[in-house]
Amino acid sequence: MNMEKPILVRELLQLCDRNRDGSFSTQAARKDILILVGRQLLAGGFRSLGIHGLKPKHVSHLVARWQDEKLSAATVKNRLAHLRWWAEKVRKASVIPRTNAELGIGRRCFVSNTSKARDISVDALEEVDDERLRCSIRLQQAFGLRREECLKFQPAYAMQDGPNVITLKASWCKGGRERQIPITNDFQREVLAQAVALAEGKSMIPSALSYRQWLKRYENATTRAGLSRLHGLRHAYAQRRYLELAGWECPAQGGPTSRQLTPEQQKRDFAVRLQISRELGHNREAITAVYLGR
Repeated sequence: MNMEKPILVRELLQLCDRNRDGSFSTQAARKDILILVGRQLLAGGFRSLGIHGLKPKHVSHLVARWQDEKLSAATVKNRLAHLRWWAEKVRKASVIPRTNAELGIGRRCFVSNTSKARDISVDALEEVDDERLRCSIRLQQAFGLRREECLKFQPAYAMQDGPNVITLKASWCKGGRERQIPITNDFQREVLAQAVALAEGKSMIPSALSYRQWLKRYENATTRAGLSRLHGLRHAYAQRRYLELAGWECPAQGGPTSRQLTPEQQKRDFAVRLQISRELGHNREAITAVYLGR
């Protein structure tokens, strides 16, 4: 029996291997989705399709299938983002409409005034049996880092720009965008001091392990400790920063909504949200509604 990968799937894998844009997690997600896309197109009867043959009919077929499967608008949009990456790499960006609305995909609802912030007690954190992993989780808590960022963290690199800021290397970050986060409190300094001692001039990943292996240990350790929804640590960071910078609680913490602010407060609100967005590794003020409410 011939177990060779179909031509389209094989070419998509080769395209991903030749173009390593973004962080490790972005690349891994892109590869998984494009493999799925390739197989779904083959199952749909497009058996002679190669990566350069992408056409609007293929996009329409995929979107219709995903909608028939009752996938959420958010999931469909994420898949389309990877599909657009493929189209751009083969110089056929025009085959996919620029807006999702043209494909009949509803707007994703980001706004919620219900807090998704997460905190971790000292006792709960002690259930994680590896000191480096505990420190990485504390880095998430102190600076609102994503999982990949806290696991790949290199204290020597991060602290090279002085005592008041950490710098995240582009290869740690989603979308490959380097960024800086201010150091504003003693808890952050305490966590950084611990990271420096543990990393010994290197990464938080032990030298004998790869990132994949270290990620697996993180997942297993947090599951055993009963720690879930750790993305909520980013929400908690954003909400603390909003209070520090704006001077009042965000809507997700019971503070005034945007409609209740004075014109002057609305200007301050926008500036604060934009700063928090950048600290979290985004570049749009609108995304802060996920973390802060509106």
